[in-house]
Amino acid sequence: MDDAQRRRRDSLARYRGMRDFNRTAEPRGEDTARGDGNRFVVQRHRARRRHYDLRLELDGVLVSWAVPKGPTLDPKARRMAIHVEDHPLEYADFEGTIPAGEYGGGDVIVWDRGTWEPVDTDDPVAAIAAGNLHFDLHGEKLAGRFVLVRRGEGEQWLLLHKHDDHAEPGWDPETHPKSVKSGRTNEEVAADPDAMWRSDLPPARAEIDLRGGGGPHRTRRRKRPRWELPTDDELAALDKLGKKGSWELGGRKLALTNLDKVLFPPRGDEPPVTKRDLIRYHALIAPVMLPYLVNRPLNSHRFPDGVDKPGFWHKEVPDHAPAWLRRWRYPQADPEDTQWYIVPDSVPALAWLANYGALELHAWTSRIDDVQHPTWALFDIDPGPRTSFGDVLVLARLHRTAMDHLGVEARPKVTGQRGIQIWVPVEPRYTYAETRAWTEKVSRAVGDTVPELVSWAWTKQDRRGLARLDYTQNVINKTLVAPYSARPRPGAPVSVPLEWDELDDPDLAPDRWTIRTVLDRLASRGDPFAALLDVEQQLPPV
Repeated sequence: MDDAQRRRRDSLARYRGMRDFNRTAEPRGEDTARGDGNRFVVQRHRARRRHYDLRLELDGVLVSWAVPKGPTLDPKARRMAIHVEDHPLEYADFEGTIPAGEYGGGDVIVWDRGTWEPVDTDDPVAAIAAGNLHFDLHGEKLAGRFVLVRRGEGEQWLLLHKHDDHAEPGWDPETHPKSVKSGRTNEEVAADPDAMWRSDLPPARAEIDLRGGGGPHRTRRRKRPRWELPTDDELAALDKLGKKGSWELGGRKLALTNLDKVLFPPRGDEPPVTKRDLIRYHALIAPVMLPYLVNRPLNSHRFPDGVDKPGFWHKEVPDHAPAWLRRWRYPQADPEDTQWYIVPDSVPALAWLANYGALELHAWTSRIDDVQHPTWALFDIDPGPRTSFGDVLVLARLHRTAMDHLGVEARPKVTGQRGIQIWVPVEPRYTYAETRAWTEKVSRAVGDTVPELVSWAWTKQDRRGLARLDYTQNVINKTLVAPYSARPRPGAPVSVPLEWDELDDPDLAPDRWTIRTVLDRLASRGDPFAALLDVEQQLPPV
């Protein structure tokens, strides 16, 4: 081993010491790796908290800083940057997923890359040690003069951009979300990762193709179908129909009725929402929503006369349902219970449900191939009359703290009404009784920290207007509203998944997005729950 290899080994000691390479999917990094270049890479990394990783190639390793808000071309911005452990050179091209539950578990994209050069120094290693590095970036997104300045004696630094020809006031990295390597977003990588690191393979083969299936500890890819959006011609045909008519969508013929019937009264200055509007929304949201419904029995909350009239729950497949609609018979059902359930598996199926007046969609948390073992554990923060949304946020943040403490991957979701839910993907090895017992222990630990906000009384009149942390939803055939389902309220609000840091958004409201606005959100932010779809994690002791 030559001197350069020894320096590389020593530089990576901290990186290696923080990881168990029998479990983590990240590369160990080879001491013999050669790197005399001047590459830089910025990776957008959605772990427990979203951040950007700035990495500069130097002395055979990637010197690294975590930048929570991301680098910017805005010369007035001062970005906090945390100096973290050096990474191996093999990391520079990594784009894919790190399994949930492991250090840094989440999805990673190559957000920007290029070359860099130090400024005003011939010894950038000494400049970093002194806490002041000036450098130029030549990337696909980032360019110009940057400065890293250490604050105090710790690992906190400031990253800023100088006033130069590349400076752009107000430049926000979040408006440039796509990978320069693949053109994909983090959400797309999480939903269908092409690559994952294998620490048990040599560097040349450490980045492996996952499209054929397989995967490491606690993450198993299931082959999921892909659904196509309706075409412009299909949407135009829907718009041209009168009050009723036949509509061909995705190769299926749908008999639509009462298309101009108002299902949701207006909210504010918005127009009311008609059945035609809901059918269009179901067709457009289907490719995002169907992964949470496919292979799961469906309970629907129907409002055929609109949400101003009482609705009712419907489970049994109606006699007039088209033959192509997928059905499933529940073999354990009692004779007086529902025998045959709808299992939505296509864009036309969601459009049919909208025409049928199924405004709310509630899928089982287990799949039809193993209905006794759920794949989600659910926390439902159910506010009482005295509970403000600020109180709900306090409770949601406490759940985040609990998940972080337990090392559990999870995400929050606004309900579209008043509350917030926490969804936890689990390996389908637990019974409903086991997931319910686990969520109860966590819920009671959360509730015990703020007893003034929570009541454990069973009936509403005994709760004194306080919130309930409802772990009892973890029962077979007892469901919570599906991601992106509409809710029966004016304006057609939608239940929307969130990133954890969105709990701190001052504009957040439980009914903030409607069927008219949530598609714009998806276009800009993607689906935060997509990162959970292939996660199968074990529940740690509480």
